[in-house]
Amino acid sequence: MLSLGIDSGSTTTKGALFDGTNIVRTQVIPTTSNPKESMRRLYEEMHTDQVGYVVATGYGRELLPQADKRVTEITCHARGAAFLCPKTGAVVDIGGQDSKVILLDRDRNVVDFLMNDKCAAGTGRFIEVMMRILEEDLKNIDQFVAGKHPVNITSMCTVFAESEIVSLLAQGVDRGDIALGIIQSICKRTSFFAKRLNLHDTVFFSGGLAQFPIFCRTLEEFLQLPVVTHPMAQLAGAIGASVIGYQKAKQILK
Repeated sequence: MLSLGIDSGSTTTKGALFDGTNIVRTQVIPTTSNPKESMRRLYEEMHTDQVGYVVATGYGRELLPQADKRVTEITCHARGAAFLCPKTGAVVDIGGQDSKVILLDRDRNVVDFLMNDKCAAGTGRFIEVMMRILEEDLKNIDQFVAGKHPVNITSMCTVFAESEIVSLLAQGVDRGDIALGIIQSICKRTSFFAKRLNLHDTVFFSGGLAQFPIFCRTLEEFLQLPVVTHPMAQLAGAIGASVIGYQKAKQILK
């Protein structure tokens, strides 16, 4: 038996298949202007006769009628992070349009959390917009900022930050220096937000930006705590949903 977890995010829709021991398949597709259609497409591409339970999470979790259960993204991200890194004590997730900080107990259950979904500042969408202004692909960010010296970015409002960056470019400031300054601003803002909880253990970094080492290193510097991640960190929500789904299916079969 397999369980299918689907995470409907603002930027991407993620899916994970779990066999009770391993994640056997994952998939990521862009979330279109019709998130219901994105969830339906991913469900049809990943669902097989072996799937015995489906859990939906994320912003669009109510939009998949085939889901057997709908679970909040906080619970699913925590469960996914604990699956990928059993020693984690907290989760910092930077998504496309929000950020989350989740505190776990010794049994890896959620004991507290904070969520910022009111402003795009410090999110994946923010860095994407800034990198477009710098005319550089986000995928190349680690190489782009290597050996650079960060410029202080004073504004985290997307509109004001854009004006600030355009002004810096007009002054001839190095694009890599600006990009590194943006990264530091995002990680500094995220660390201030995260420190509102009593973080004291290894922090698991999830979300799309976790795939870039420069973000992991910079976040660790500002948090002053060990920060770890995983190649499948972007899929933490979907993985957590699939793990929860498998456990629910086992309870039904008893």
